Amino acid sequence: MEINWNHELVEQLDWHWQNHLRPRLEGLTDDEYLWEPVAGWSLRPRDEAAVVVATGAGRSVADFKYPEPDPAPFTTIGWRMGHIAIGVLGERATNHFGSGGVGYATTDWPLTAEGGLALLDVHYDAWLAGVRALDPAGLSRPCGHEEGPFADYPFGALILHITREVIHHGAEILVLRDLYIRRDELIGAEARSN
Repeated sequence: MEINWNHELVEQLDWHWQNHLRPRLEGLTDDEYLWEPVAGWSLRPRDEAAVVVATGAGRSVADFKYPEPDPAPFTTIGWRMGHIAIGVLGERATNHFGSGGVGYATTDWPLTAEGGLALLDVHYDAWLAGVRALDPAGLSRPCGHEEGPFADYPFGALILHITREVIHHGAEILVLRDLYIRRDELIGAEARSN
C-alpha cells in the first residue's frame, strides 16, 4: 500500500485543530485570556512588563527571558496562544514558506481574546497551507539553517514536532480554561484545606 505522507501529516494536526482545540477556544473572554491565577508571564502593555527582556513591536509585549528560569514561570492563556501563534507556527511558516520576518520582537501582541484568536488563526492557516503544498521531496529535504541544530533533520520531522507542540500547548490552554470556569471552586477548596 502506498501512503500519502503529506496527507497523513496534515490530517494529524488539522483533525485535532478542527475537532478539538479550535472549537474549545470559542467564547474565550478577555479576562480569561489574561487571567493570572499566580504571578508569571503574560502579554501586557509595555510599561507593565513583568521582566526586563519583554519583547514586542508595539505598545504591548510578551514577558520573556532566555534562558528560561527554572522552574519555568506560569504563563497565561494569552501568552501560550502567542507562543503557538508566533514561536511554533508563525516563525516556521514565514521562514520556510514565506519571506521571514515573523518573530516575538516583530509582533504587536494582542491584549484581547479576539485579537489573540485572530493571530493564532492567521499563523495556523499559513503553516497548514505551506505543509499541504509539500511533495515527497519537500518532506524529505533537510529543514535548513532556520532550525539551528536540527538543520539536517528531514522537513517531515519538523512537521511532527510542530504538531506535537500545538497539541501540547493547546492542551495546557484548555486545562486553564477548565480551571478558569471553576475558579470559585478552587478558592473554596483552598479555604477548606487551610
